[in-house]
Amino acid sequence: MEQLAVVWRAMVLDRDKDADVRDLPGIAVRWADCRFAFWNCVTLTEVGVDAGLLEQRLHEAAEVMRAKRQPGFLWVFEDLIAGDALAGLDAAAERAGLAHAFPGTGMAGDLLPLPEPVHPDLAFVRVTTDEQLQAYADLNSRAYGFPLEDGRDGLAGSVLWKDQVHAYLGVHDGVPVTCAATVEAEGRLFVVLVATDPQWERRGYGEAVTRKALYEGARATGLTRATLHATVAGAPVYPRIGFEPNSPMRFFALRG
Repeated sequence: MEQLAVVWRAMVLDRDKDADVRDLPGIAVRWADCRFAFWNCVTLTEVGVDAGLLEQRLHEAAEVMRAKRQPGFLWVFEDLIAGDALAGLDAAAERAGLAHAFPGTGMAGDLLPLPEPVHPDLAFVRVTTDEQLQAYADLNSRAYGFPLEDGRDGLAGSVLWKDQVHAYLGVHDGVPVTCAATVEAEGRLFVVLVATDPQWERRGYGEAVTRKALYEGARATGLTRATLHATVAGAPVYPRIGFEPNSPMRFFALRG
């Protein structure tokens, strides 16, 4: 949760220096209000939340989300919620006007440095130009089912992504087919926006480019620990690199 709050602060302010970045009681708001829904984020931050407080925080989070122009997600880390409250999470979210969108898993590992990665099909290219950044955005849109313009609204023109983020494309016969990035966050490398074009899945491309982003990030920073938030599709890949699942997550969107 803390890694999310730190990294998303930078990502959201990169989109809009006047973005909604607030730390409220029990809630962190990191909302760019752009078309790229992953940059529109609210998360619960208290430890050991009981059922009554959970109900209150879910309603407060939903109110923050309703005040925005663009849709986004509430990220809930299950381990922060007391056992009895966790059992009623989905029902409490429903009462707050939220619907479960998809699950995720927080992972971490003391796995760096890694050997320099290679893949027989891929050349790795660091993102340093607007054209490469658009290719990175388009891969994420295709992988997550967003319109291309939504992904571009999240990354286009970013100086941060071309400078401070270790973002890499995996290129097959001149065509970008996969991508991954790492960024330094309070003594860790955080893996962000890993995606593979759906027509090029199941070839080990996502794992290879993630290894490349980790390798180059560790080489640049000297860090040895890495963290990430995995979707269901990515969850089987990361343990092969050395990550260990440690935090089940649920994503919620506004109903209707």
